[in-house]
Amino acid sequence: MTDFRVELAGSHKQFDVMAGETVLAASRRNKLALPYSCLSGRCGSCAAKVVSGHWRYAQPVSALTQQEAKDHALLCQALPESDLVLALKEVDHVADLPIVQCSATLVQKNLLGHDVLQLMLQLDSPVRYLAGQYLEFVLDDGKRRPFSIANAPNSEGTLELHVRKVAGGGFTQQLFETLSPGTTFQLDLPHGTFVRRANSDRPILFVAGGTGFAPVKALLEQFQSKEPSRRVHLFWGAREATDFYLLSAIDGFQASFSNFQFTRVLSEQASFDARYGSVHEAVLEDYPDLSTFDVYMSGPPAMIAASRGAFLQAKLPEDRLYYDSFDFAPDVLAALIQNRRRPGA
Repeated sequence: MTDFRVELAGSHKQFDVMAGETVLAASRRNKLALPYSCLSGRCGSCAAKVVSGHWRYAQPVSALTQQEAKDHALLCQALPESDLVLALKEVDHVADLPIVQCSATLVQKNLLGHDVLQLMLQLDSPVRYLAGQYLEFVLDDGKRRPFSIANAPNSEGTLELHVRKVAGGGFTQQLFETLSPGTTFQLDLPHGTFVRRANSDRPILFVAGGTGFAPVKALLEQFQSKEPSRRVHLFWGAREATDFYLLSAIDGFQASFSNFQFTRVLSEQASFDARYGSVHEAVLEDYPDLSTFDVYMSGPPAMIAASRGAFLQAKLPEDRLYYDSFDFAPDVLAALIQNRRRPGA
């Protein structure tokens, strides 16, 4: 099959896509920094307007509205059927960060909540990354498990992860139950484009769902050191009050930022110190007009999809919406679906 050429309308950069290769994979192979997150076609981070050309999808996607699907493609699943011209913004901040494989040693594990584990890893050699990015564990069978890095880069080369225990997720169960300090892992990093944009002084809304707090915490640490006077409001959504963990970090942000607000939102349990409902609804109750804000959000695909649509309707310019969508690895998701189908599951 013939290779196709892709051109980026803004910068006029061009790259070839090999037969059977997605546009996003080809862009990464050519060291171009196009936005992406979940790599499964469910979050919309890699959506690009197609100025010209035709494409098909490697697997079904669900992140675009019916209207968007007419002239936008999700690059993580898009296979060109002709040359393409795309309109989207590159994320220059990550363009010069090579993805490397390295080793890291587990030095500490702490239970932060009833189902959230904090892992502290020590890199065996320095790796450059940006706050908000994620890493992948490379397992012995070649499978990969992505986790957001929960701390901003530091000179010690330590990485913090927040791991939620998943029923049917064999690797997370090992992390909780059997793997101990001293265990060595193979990692692949850095990944993702959920990073600080430094060309703005607008107030920031951070929106986190569950352990989506991890990359938000890393970004807050960076803003804390770079722009402590920035106006910041963190909305953190969870199901139950016990799902909020590491609140000491929130206390630190409240002490170091000159203008910091924090709102907890619970979807399944009322509480005197939290709002009740969906996290994006709480945001819009406080800020019905988002035209003057930057928004960073991280959470599962369903939260991202609901929030994105609602925020754009509230006049948030799409180029000021940055998000990280995390999901189960495909084999774990398949196992979870199978378990739910079993009688009594």
